[in-house]
Amino acid sequence: MHWLKNLKNRIRFKEPLNIHTTLRIGGPADVWIEPNDAAELKEALCFCVKKHLPYLVIGRGSNILFSDKGFRGVVISLKSDAFTKIKIKGDIIFCGAGLLLEKAIKEVQKKGLGGLECFSGIPASIGGALVTNAGTPTNSIGNLVRRVAVMDQKGKTRLLQRRQLKFAYRKSNLSKYIVLEAEFKLVKMSPQKIKRNIITFYNQKKRTQDLSARSAGCIFKNPAHRLTAAQMIEACGLKNRVHGAAEISSRHANYIVNRGNAKACDILYLINVAQDAVKKKFGIHLEPEIKIVN
Repeated sequence: MHWLKNLKNRIRFKEPLNIHTTLRIGGPADVWIEPNDAAELKEALCFCVKKHLPYLVIGRGSNILFSDKGFRGVVISLKSDAFTKIKIKGDIIFCGAGLLLEKAIKEVQKKGLGGLECFSGIPASIGGALVTNAGTPTNSIGNLVRRVAVMDQKGKTRLLQRRQLKFAYRKSNLSKYIVLEAEFKLVKMSPQKIKRNIITFYNQKKRTQDLSARSAGCIFKNPAHRLTAAQMIEACGLKNRVHGAAEISSRHANYIVNRGNAKACDILYLINVAQDAVKKKFGIHLEPEIKIVN
C-alpha cells in the first residue's frame, strides 16, 4: 500500500461513518480514502480489485445506511475539489459527481438557468442523484442529463451519450459505474423566477416531509399501486412508531428518522416492521430505496 503515502491527509483508518451520512449512523470503515483526482481514484480502485478488498464509493451519504459494525473494507469518498466543480457554458452545465445538488441549484440560479429547482431539499450529490435517478412527482434528474463521464471497476473512463443512458423509477444503468462528471442542459430563466420556484418546491417538501430530522429520505420505493409506500405504512397505523432512538416519522410515514443516537439496528427493526405490516395488509413487499450496507 505504498501508494497511499502520496495521499497524505486524504486517507484515514477506522474512520467513523456516522459523520459522513445524513442519518448519522454507522460504525468505522477500515480505510477511508478521498482521492485528489481521477488518477488517484483509478489507483485506489485497481488496488482494491487486485487485493480483493471490498470497496464502496460514496458521495454525500444521503441515501445509505451503514451497519453499526462499520464497513470491513475501503470506502472511497468523492469530496475533493476535482469532483465537486461546476462549469457553466451558456445553458449547459458540467457538474462533478461529488457536488451537492443544492450547491448546483444555487450556482445556476445566479446565471439565470432553471430546471433543477424541483430538486430543492434533496441532500444528494450529483453522482448519487443520477445513479438512483432522484426525482419528484414532477420530474426526475435523468430527464435533464445529456452526457455522463464514468469510470468502470478497472479504472477505464468512458463518456456515455444520452442514447446510452437508461433511467427508470429510482434506478439507472449507471449503478455499475462510478460517475465522475455529468453534463446537463437547462433553460434560460430570470434569477428571480428561479428563486420563487426554489421556495415553492422547498416549501412543498417541508409541509409533507421531515426535512429537519436526520434521515436518508424516503426509505422505500413506491410500488405500482394506487397508494404510495407512505400511505400504506400510515394505513397500518405505524406513524410515530419508535424503536430505540429511531422513529417512523409522524409527518411522512416513508421516512424513518434518527431522533438522537439511533443505531442501524433500530432503523432495520422499523424497516422490517413496516414491510411485515404492509405485506400482511396489502400483500405487497416494500422494496428499500436506500442502500443498506451490512
